[in-house]
Amino acid sequence: MENVEKNIPQGLWKVALAGAAAIWGGSFVVIKGALDVVPPCWLMCVRFALAALVLGCIFHRRLARSLDSRHLVAGGVVGLFCGLGFVIQNVGLTTITPGRNAFLTATYCVMVPFMSWVAFRHRPAGSNFAAAVLAIAGVGLLSLGDDLSVALSAGEWLTLLAAVFYALQIVATAHFSRGCDVMVLTVVQLVTCSLVALVSALVVGEPFDVALFVKTDVLAALAYLVLLSSALCFVLQNLGQSHVPAAQASLLLSLESVFAIIASVLFYGEVVTPRMAAGFAAIFAAVLISELGPALAQRLGGKK
Repeated sequence: MENVEKNIPQGLWKVALAGAAAIWGGSFVVIKGALDVVPPCWLMCVRFALAALVLGCIFHRRLARSLDSRHLVAGGVVGLFCGLGFVIQNVGLTTITPGRNAFLTATYCVMVPFMSWVAFRHRPAGSNFAAAVLAIAGVGLLSLGDDLSVALSAGEWLTLLAAVFYALQIVATAHFSRGCDVMVLTVVQLVTCSLVALVSALVVGEPFDVALFVKTDVLAALAYLVLLSSALCFVLQNLGQSHVPAAQASLLLSLESVFAIIASVLFYGEVVTPRMAAGFAAIFAAVLISELGPALAQRLGGKK
């Protein structure tokens, strides 16, 4: 397997990462449609349980060889933050459009450097502060009402809270995943995500009806979410990031929000006003500055 990976040109790994971003972008519309039928917590519970089963079957030998207490702790912590992020994000998605949900979620990229500052004393670069200001401006543009008053809806606040948990997931992954088998860690993470969603469904009292999951449209949504958005994309991301420089990988993955708004306009009928477009552009620019700014500054500094 490793020999095959080494023979694959880096350009194809970049295509793989862009493909993952496109699939994840499309998932916002797929989830929005499924949420019209299935409660959000149960949808995430079933999605991640099936995805863990699929990857567990594929990588069963690696699980048997490497699964230990270290992987359980690492996957459990990362999965806890990831699961909370997905549950809260999808509850928010029930009341806002896929495009808004995607771009507000993308603000987690801007939050990560500041959380790393608190957790590991890694001071953010100047570009990270500029990105934070730009992201706040973008959120402000999205929250402006017709009377120019600033008011975020409950769904938008929930989506921003989900972004906080996604940022915590990234920071936790950087800390806990060192020396771990990435695929084993991913399976444990998915199992934990499913358990978080299960507990959330029971706590909030979401009704479970198995008949909902055998509806044709829900089965189609689950096939997309389990096989493509979860199993395939997690593998593409993990393998792609191991063969593509971090800055380039982050840039390619950040295209998720762009693909999401395209899918939302084409398949959900979302209408993007000039003010919304400006907000989306500000948030995306903030993500790019946050991801690429430090590396670019280092490169320019090295040329002096």
